[in-house]
Amino acid sequence: MKNYTITVNGNVYDVTVEEGAATGTASAPVTKTVAPKAAAPKAVASGTQGSVKINAPMQGKIVSVKAAAGQAVKKGDVILVLEAMKMENEIVSPQDGTVASIEVSAGDKVDAGAVVATLN
Repeated sequence: MKNYTITVNGNVYDVTVEEGAATGTASAPVTKTVAPKAAAPKAVASGTQGSVKINAPMQGKIVSVKAAAGQAVKKGDVILVLEAMKMENEIVSPQDGTVASIEVSAGDKVDAGAVVATLN
């Protein structure tokens, strides 16, 4: 049995590989230990973060920010636009609330799962 530590997109995985018979088969039970690297926080417009975090669903580039800190939003309102694979994806509010902070600005590159905005 061999143990490996593998990092994929900032997530750390501890993998134990059990060597199989001479046929070359192997069994790889995976135990996930998530220790993602924290992205350096951007300037927060309102000075505080809200309780509801909006994460980037995929890695890409921020094309435009449509909402500002302090702005009231309803579920489904566009917060920002993320370009990924030459397609523009609207990142929307998951619920009614007030934008507490915008963590990115136009032109920033983000990783999947990065916090891009927060709501109260």
